[in-house]
Amino acid sequence: MEVPNQRQIDGQTARLPSVKAVRNTPATLAAKVAPTSGHFRRRGTVIRLFLTCWLIYALHFATNTVREIYPALSLGDHLSFNVAEYVGLHPDIFELAGRGAFINNNPGASILGALPYLLTRPLIQPIVERVSHMRAMSKTPPPTYDSVYPMAREFFQQVYARGLDIKFGLAAGVMQVLLMAPLSALSAVVIFQMLVTRISSPSTAVLLALLYAFGTPVFYRTAQLNHNLLESHFALFAFFILWRPWDDPLQPRRPNYLLAGLLVGWTLVLDYSGVIVIASLGLYAIMRRASLPVSARQSSDLGLFATGVAICVALLMAYQWVNFGNPFLPAQHYMPKTTFSSYGYRGITLPQPDLLWKLGFDIRYGLFTSAPLLLLALYPLAWLKRRSFLLVGRLEMQLILCFTIAFFLFTGANQFSRMQFNSGIRHLVPVTPFLFLIVAGVLVRLPKTVALLIGIITIYWSWCLAMYRDVEQGFGIFESLRHITLEGFQLPWLTTLQRMGYAPQVSAIPLLFLCGALIWALWSTGLPLNNEPALVTRKAR
Repeated sequence: MEVPNQRQIDGQTARLPSVKAVRNTPATLAAKVAPTSGHFRRRGTVIRLFLTCWLIYALHFATNTVREIYPALSLGDHLSFNVAEYVGLHPDIFELAGRGAFINNNPGASILGALPYLLTRPLIQPIVERVSHMRAMSKTPPPTYDSVYPMAREFFQQVYARGLDIKFGLAAGVMQVLLMAPLSALSAVVIFQMLVTRISSPSTAVLLALLYAFGTPVFYRTAQLNHNLLESHFALFAFFILWRPWDDPLQPRRPNYLLAGLLVGWTLVLDYSGVIVIASLGLYAIMRRASLPVSARQSSDLGLFATGVAICVALLMAYQWVNFGNPFLPAQHYMPKTTFSSYGYRGITLPQPDLLWKLGFDIRYGLFTSAPLLLLALYPLAWLKRRSFLLVGRLEMQLILCFTIAFFLFTGANQFSRMQFNSGIRHLVPVTPFLFLIVAGVLVRLPKTVALLIGIITIYWSWCLAMYRDVEQGFGIFESLRHITLEGFQLPWLTTLQRMGYAPQVSAIPLLFLCGALIWALWSTGLPLNNEPALVTRKAR
């Protein structure tokens, strides 16, 4: 089995490793975590991994009508961002005299969410009309929504009276199943593709990719349309394109700078924290290009990257100009004053120490309480190359460190981050895939039993959070562990239907069992995709 030495990982001039060096590389030590199987084939493994993640994510869909859904519906129905028909249904909807009503957020997630809704609208609209007609004929009073939250009960009464409950539920479903779930599944595939080129065991790379998919906040946030997670995915995809870890380190090839620039630029269309992504990955693109040989560079490289970013910036400015009358002022500028908007400029101040601590360890939305697995990234030796913990190069490690610190500081300056107490971790989600690459380096150095135990515990932790979801009551995140362990498995959408009185009180176990059977069949039966050689550390073609 071929194993890259440390110089190969850095993309520098390589030399053949000694026998002792090979024995001590992360790739060799990673083989302790899971055995290498000759049945693994790159294409078949990628497809199985993608479908597995997509299926599980879709099964854990949550019906929350988040603010990004309203513009997505308006785009699909009227090709407009004006959400005047939904005024009063969400506190982030504000009105501008003579212009209409809009959402206090950038439009990127809504634009993406409108695509699956537009495709399925011919199916959704007749269902909504038929249900409305049946209700009008029966004249039955609206059911009571069984919730401890008065605002949730009131919201259900309002949307039921307007005939929007079915529309919101179906629209949220297609946006999750056809957008969020496949993109999150694709992010797990990207993590796998990164890791399989850095370690010698493809089965270990699969296990680590599954751990990323279901042991981190990706699982929790995939349940509904969410711009923070989309920002995470787009940043990861751009990093993957710029890094190209599958290349032969002696003969690296030229990245697709235009596509990377478009992906990076779209993070700004998703949220203004995208400036951190643009600055970090923009600097990485410059330094990565400088490290490439002359044969892998062209004079237009950085210009193409900048063009991709500029296209997205122009789109955001056009959105603000058309809807608000000024291309430079964000939606937050027009939002009526709220609890935190009086601090600094619309809630943006200097980083606050107490908020920085909460972002890391708050029992409702802390990064490390939401995903204890990421605590391994705090191990100091995980960042030291001389101990061979890192599965990334020196330049990539510096990017991850700077990107994580910058995102913590930016989020710690945004006082609206304190509002995560009722929604769970959101703002720091974009650092998840980058920190996971550091965590993976620690896991492959651990004994097999310890690594597997950590994986099982953290996946169960994350799964409980994805099933229960309510972090506002009691002990926050820990409530999900208590309720799921003592009361049994749940599925968010099924729980909502039961609270609305639309479904009987049935167990989620049969659906989970069926899902497990489908996944077992997917991995155990032969697909006509196994024509490629077994996975090893890849050489350049």
